[in-house]
Amino acid sequence: MTNVKVINPINRFDGLMKDFFNEFPSTISKSLREDVLQFPPVNIIEKTNAYEVALSAPGLSKEDFSISLENNLLTISAEQKTENADSNDKMIRKEFSFKSFKRSFTIDEKIDAEQIGAKYENGILFVELPKKEIAKPAAKSISVQ
Repeated sequence: MTNVKVINPINRFDGLMKDFFNEFPSTISKSLREDVLQFPPVNIIEKTNAYEVALSAPGLSKEDFSISLENNLLTISAEQKTENADSNDKMIRKEFSFKSFKRSFTIDEKIDAEQIGAKYENGILFVELPKKEIAKPAAKSISVQ
């Protein structure tokens, strides 16, 4: 007779799950970090006289941002300028990094494009999109003939 080794499917599944969960935290956290940096979260708030776009981008300076408006497409992008410093120190682990991002939003004719403004405070870029004043039709008296 030949020796046949029977593999218990439950033990095999258990081994696969252990392998999966051993890799899980590093894989997920890395992909989440990359997604957040490539596509930062944004809140859009409607106020009485304007819309406000608040984009979370900590660790940047205001010089890293570029904001443009072309054909009703508002584009916010950033690229962090990093300098390579000469150093004799050896990097043991490097988790600090930044990748550029670009987000675009379509705006309509209700926005006063000439008055759009932006400021960067405490890691949040605020872009204010003022609403146009709606021209009210002038009251007109019509005489009956």
